[in-house]
Amino acid sequence: MKLRILAVGRMKTGPEQALYEHYARRVKPAIELKEVEEKRRLPAAELKAREAELLLSALEDGKPDRKVVIALDEKGKSLTSRDFAARLQRFEDEGTAEVAFLIGGADGHGGVVLQRADLTLSLGAMTWPHLMVRAMLAEQLYRAQQIRAGHPYHRD
Repeated sequence: MKLRILAVGRMKTGPEQALYEHYARRVKPAIELKEVEEKRRLPAAELKAREAELLLSALEDGKPDRKVVIALDEKGKSLTSRDFAARLQRFEDEGTAEVAFLIGGADGHGGVVLQRADLTLSLGAMTWPHLMVRAMLAEQLYRAQQIRAGHPYHRD
């Protein structure tokens, strides 16, 4: 099952990128990261709508069939790491070809992204920098892989 992260903004060399890569390179098959960016200065509402368009356009670059879309959003569902691993296992068991995780910009996701999402997921009640969210998600994908393999990396 293919895993993709579609994110608003460009990650530059630094500790966030190093942490993301530390976990992402451990996930098999490899996570595909696609970054989108609107360079024009737009009012907040227009920018949010434009970023949503860019994310959905990038989403359609992959296989259109058997795809699950998960939008990361502070108002989304919170899952334990074990529940997240079980959800990924269920997607794979159901024949899902791809799971795409969408990370919005500073103002969050536009409504069309949330409408398209099969699941809206929260990484917790706190607000996280969007570049850290990539690293945290990569770590949770690695953790889920280890849980599913019965590896002792995850401890309850």
